[in-house]
Amino acid sequence: MKYKWSLITVLISIIFFLPQHSYATDEEARQSDTLTLYLENDFIDNTDRYYTHGMKISWISRDLSGYPAGMTPPSLIHWFIDNVPLINAPDRQQFFSLSLGQNIYTPEDKKRYDLITDDRPYAGITYLALGIHTRNRQHMDTVEIDLGIVGRHSYAQDCQTEVHKWTDSEIANGWENQLHDEPIINLYYEHKFKSLQYISSQGFGFDFIPHLGLAVGNAFTGANAGGQLRIGWNIPNDFGTYLIRPGSDSSSPLDDTDPRFFKPLHRFGFHFFGGIDGQAVIRNILLDGNTFRDSHSVDKRPFVADFIVGFGLIIQRVKITYSYVFQTKEFESQKEDQHFAALSASFSF
Repeated sequence: MKYKWSLITVLISIIFFLPQHSYATDEEARQSDTLTLYLENDFIDNTDRYYTHGMKISWISRDLSGYPAGMTPPSLIHWFIDNVPLINAPDRQQFFSLSLGQNIYTPEDKKRYDLITDDRPYAGITYLALGIHTRNRQHMDTVEIDLGIVGRHSYAQDCQTEVHKWTDSEIANGWENQLHDEPIINLYYEHKFKSLQYISSQGFGFDFIPHLGLAVGNAFTGANAGGQLRIGWNIPNDFGTYLIRPGSDSSSPLDDTDPRFFKPLHRFGFHFFGGIDGQAVIRNILLDGNTFRDSHSVDKRPFVADFIVGFGLIIQRVKITYSYVFQTKEFESQKEDQHFAALSASFSF
């Protein structure tokens, strides 16, 4: 037993106390793809109301210059990057992302079968997103287009009902009052930049990443702004961790200074983070109702804010984060603020 504990102590010493400047090459990091799974749910307060569940899976490509001959992505992506003024800086890494997601929304009282006029509509949204990104060590720009559907054929009702059956949870009775089917198309732009960054040779570091964004479409039209502060040991060199929203695919490693691409015994880190995202809302189909048909709607609030605290771990090529989110009221008749938990896991390969 003493021998086993001595061996464990030696291994911990190797991981934590050897010099932390053993990097891979820039080429290895830039030629990696990243797969990220996002889960959000309000189980943390045992409420199951308002924004009750979200899930998204994203694939983030490697730098486009890193694709072997014959495996180049469609030329349309290259044309888009070269010709759109916001993202066509020639000295940056260029990559893209593909995402599939679904969000589910319900009123507070799910026992009622009738329309609850002063509570948020039953609604689900299922979507496919294509993001085009460029970045260097200080700046990241994203243009994303989302295509999907709101309404019965988002299959949010089916997904929630089946999961609640499996977990022996309360079944919502009012889905017959959900928003009507409506195809959605939305265009988003977001800029992130590192206004403050420090990484020591011993592994301690911190950074601050503000962001600004715009959105136009029948799902959401408005603007957002905020920032994220991270502090820890061997913090990832990416552009932060975000909730399920357009422009959130920022977890892929930038270069050889990311701990996911240190030599194997050094691939460990942890950090704490806090952030805020404020939104100015012109249109939100999930509150304003269908665009071209009469449907249930509520009086939305023009300004909403998310306050986020959490922690993250780097273990080898995996980044895991957990967040607690406090969201201000989204509509005038909303009784209480929203609280939910967010989990993300990324794997770079």
